[in-house]
Parts: sequence; C-alpha cells; structure tokens
Amino acid sequence: MNVTLLYAGALALWFFVLSLRVSLARVGPGKPSLGDGGSPKLQRMIRGQANFAEYVPLILLLIGLLELHGLPKWAVHGLGAMLLIGRLLHGYALSFTANSVFGRSAGIALTFVALLGAGVLCLLMGLQGL
Repeated sequence: MNVTLLYAGALALWFFVLSLRVSLARVGPGKPSLGDGGSPKLQRMIRGQANFAEYVPLILLLIGLLELHGLPKWAVHGLGAMLLIGRLLHGYALSFTANSVFGRSAGIALTFVALLGAGVLCLLMGLQGL
C-alpha cells in the first residue's frame, strides 16, 4: 500500500496545518476556546478543518482498499492526487482566504470525483468477487 501511504502522509500534514490554525486562533485573552465566537474568519477555519475530517477518512480508506485489491498504481495515484489537490484547494480557500470561490468549487469537485470514482470502483471490484 505504498501509494496510499504517500497520500495519507501528505493529507495528514495538511490536516495538521488546518488544525493548528484553528488551535492558534483560539489562544489568547478574549478568544473563544469553543465555537467561533462570532468570528467569520474563525468560522471559515473551523469549517475548513471539519470539512477535511468529514471527507478524507472514508475516501482514503476506499483508495487503500482498492490498492490492496490490485487496482493499477496509476489509478490509485489518480484518485489520491485528486483527493490531495482537492483538499489543498478547498482547505486553503476556507482557512486562508476570505472568499475564494474557485478554490472551494474546484476543491469540492475534485473531492467528489475521487469519492464517486473510488466508491464505484470498490463496488465493481466487490461484485466481481461474489
């Protein structure tokens, strides 16, 4: 599972960055230790981190299962690259900018393609084994 390991590592580092930004935004006097404290900027950072946590684990699991079941490396790389680029674009747009429509749109589109592609491939490969 070397290909999945590569993308899992890269995605973990990006999740660390997104998580650290949220944590640091909550440190200091008058800053909210929970929630967003009414700050639109902190709300975007929280959603960038949470959105990552909502999508990445399942898609990464699907990619790993596909790699274990013999999906060609180029296809595993394709799914992993779509997920990584999609999450970088989406996370950057939410956590680092005020309103990057392109980053959010392109990021979620790539994430959805990776999710749909990995899901369909898992289903097809699973049906072949019945």
